[in-house]
Amino acid sequence: MKTQFKIYIGLSLLLVLGTSCSDDFLKDKKNYGSYDDTFYQTQERVQAYVDNQYYDFYNAYKSPVASVVGLYTDANSRLTEELGGVQDFTNPNKTLLNASEANSYYGPKLTTSVNNSPYNRIRECTNLLEDIDVKGANLDKTFRDQAKGQMYYMRAVQYFDLMRTYGGVPLVTTVQQAAADNPDIQLPRAKVSEVVAQIVKDLDMAASLLPGKWNDANYGRFTKGAAMAQKSRVLLTYASPLFNKSWDASNERWEAALKAGLEAETQLTADGYGLFGSSVKDWEAMFVKEGFCSEAITIQLCGTGITSNFVNNSWEKGIRLLSLGGLGGGTPAPKEMIDLFPMKDGKRPTTANGYNDFTFFVNRDPRFYRTFAFSGVKWGFKETPAAAVWAYRWVDAANKAGFADSNTAVSSPAFVRKMSNTAASKDTNFQYSGTDIMEYRYAELLLNIAEAYAALGQTSNTIAYLGKIRNRVGIPAANNYGIGVLADKYAAIEAVLYERRVELAYEGKRFWDTQRWMLYDNAALPGVTGGTVSKLGLTPINGTKRTGNFLQYKTATASSTTDPITAAARAAVVADPDAANFDTQLAALATFYNANFIRTALITPMDNFNGAAVNIKFNPNYYINGLNTTALTQNPWLQQTIGWNDNFGANGTFNYQE
Repeated sequence: MKTQFKIYIGLSLLLVLGTSCSDDFLKDKKNYGSYDDTFYQTQERVQAYVDNQYYDFYNAYKSPVASVVGLYTDANSRLTEELGGVQDFTNPNKTLLNASEANSYYGPKLTTSVNNSPYNRIRECTNLLEDIDVKGANLDKTFRDQAKGQMYYMRAVQYFDLMRTYGGVPLVTTVQQAAADNPDIQLPRAKVSEVVAQIVKDLDMAASLLPGKWNDANYGRFTKGAAMAQKSRVLLTYASPLFNKSWDASNERWEAALKAGLEAETQLTADGYGLFGSSVKDWEAMFVKEGFCSEAITIQLCGTGITSNFVNNSWEKGIRLLSLGGLGGGTPAPKEMIDLFPMKDGKRPTTANGYNDFTFFVNRDPRFYRTFAFSGVKWGFKETPAAAVWAYRWVDAANKAGFADSNTAVSSPAFVRKMSNTAASKDTNFQYSGTDIMEYRYAELLLNIAEAYAALGQTSNTIAYLGKIRNRVGIPAANNYGIGVLADKYAAIEAVLYERRVELAYEGKRFWDTQRWMLYDNAALPGVTGGTVSKLGLTPINGTKRTGNFLQYKTATASSTTDPITAAARAAVVADPDAANFDTQLAALATFYNANFIRTALITPMDNFNGAAVNIKFNPNYYINGLNTTALTQNPWLQQTIGWNDNFGANGTFNYQE
């Protein structure tokens, strides 16, 4: 059982604060964000305060496909090709443009009550930053500096997610007392450039105060390198077309993003961070590694307990098929994801390059087999290490269907298995998984650097950094690791975005790439510059769909209750990704597929509205959300976002591209 600091936050508050007068942590607040002068007199109490901030920010972060600080849902991932199922923002039968339909993440107006919303989290960070050096002057300076560094980091990432959601937002960097009639706190929405400047300022402060590495007992806390890497992520977003209408004409923001990325790389390398391992087996293992992992720039530590003091990872139980101890149908991979990954030599999966979308598992990028499972491949767990996936259906003469292993949710020939722990127990860990979640990996930092190089037209440097990613998993170096020659900066940018889709698949990153590059369509709002899709040679996401299929036995059977394939026949063709003769096993499995299966359409399409197939339609005003009715009612001085209507039906005027 893990004993890492974030897991025990709730318990530590009771232990540290439960024995002195006025020691109830919440009752200590006379007004929200206000503490008496004795609060900062002991290091234990301040440490509990810091740890409680980690909890408020990250206790909902229980799945790698989740995103947005404090919220942490998979809603954004479901707007991409990674996960099927129509959402409001991709539903062609809905048009959202009124304040009542806008995102509610902004939160309620500050009051004296305690609630875990963005500006309350910001306020609690600021409270410590204002008070600790004054009221806690007796505390060790290094401790105070490190506490401040963590608060600067968290305030920065909270503003970053507000920026990614709403564009410009009010900047509050002092503790304010809630008052309906105080004009001093009626702050307007800042420009995006001003928000970015504040985020960068906070991250620079964090980097100056935080250690390069913590001791083992404090592993998981934010570091100097993490602050610098986060700065790279922020500046890359700011340089991207969503916020940068001059992205194709000016190099200034790209150069700033590149500089930040290279500085972060240097710092993290000096502190012992880097790509983990030198094989695809290492690549798989790093996701379930206990303790320090060189790849993990920021990490959510999880535990296996079942009390409220633990943050469990819900991923393992959710992606496992019923026959392998999971909840049901696992996480079916849309055909668009199955067909995405490169071939074994790094080339794109085309017919000319030898790709067959029926026997899709033959000759693929090594990461494919650690990202997806499919019928006939080994996917074991503690109790049954040699367990294999078999998820197909058969149909009898009366058109009644039967399903392998009683799994009635076979909506794809492949299932997501990335970040699965094959040593986990289906009896315990599947439900309460302790597998940590890497929120920011070293590989992402390298991809950030590659993208900045690409946008600057430095294609050779782009290839060099993409080569680091591909070399680590065993893709041959020939033909630039299969990437080939990049004709210009547009081809280079597209190559980086492609690699991000593969390397960072199912890690909660894809939506942010589609958003900042405005990849749903060439269309843009009046007054907003768009049109990046054509320049990059891509197909707009709008008009596409996530496709599911049945893997089905070829011929009609005598009975829907009898599996037409014997257990012995299946066992004879199981392929093990760790086997030395894995390629030979895959060839035998392909022969088995051709002899026994066909692929058929789902009865109900993966993307459907009331059962009818639909294509994705993401409207231009969805890239940046409007403020919802509550936010506008409680803060009537705030402008509504362009593309959205305010409370009175008037068009929004706030332009996030300035």
